[in-house]
Amino acid sequence: MRKFLLLVMIVLLGCRVLAESIHFGDYIYKPKTDNQYYKDNETPENWTSKIDVFYYPEISNPLKYAADEDKRIEDDEKCVLLKFIQNKKQSIAIISYLENGIERDGNYFAYNIYKYQKHPKKGIVVMRYVKKYMFNSNEEISKIGQEIRKINNDYMERMVITDIPTGEWDKEKDPKK
Repeated sequence: MRKFLLLVMIVLLGCRVLAESIHFGDYIYKPKTDNQYYKDNETPENWTSKIDVFYYPEISNPLKYAADEDKRIEDDEKCVLLKFIQNKKQSIAIISYLENGIERDGNYFAYNIYKYQKHPKKGIVVMRYVKKYMFNSNEEISKIGQEIRKINNDYMERMVITDIPTGEWDKEKDPKK
């Protein structure tokens, strides 16, 4: 009987860990904070890619919100919009774009994909995948552009089918706002 209970507990605990993780691309992202998911050995201070989840209970229309974000991205001189798609039947929108930035290690492009969808109870939920590409030369910029051109459609499709986890992240807000 003890072995049976131990086996049940292991299975339940194992399922709990999997439910809290997000499988995206070739990696599994695990929660490090309530709304931020990182690859193993990466942290909020040191990461190459991550997934964030945001909850906006006061916003009711994910398609309108995504369209407003699309306009904001197009108006931002640090950003280049790659693609904006909407599925009106499912009330889901996906945006991908590049954003230029600088940090202590140098210049980088942040490759962003956002998924906007209705929350089951109230408001909307937004999931963001971001990958950082450091660069020092025009040749590196060209290679980054070629890679993103190759992966963008595939990553957007992956984002569409990736479930947004539930959790206490609804207390967090998007830091860029």
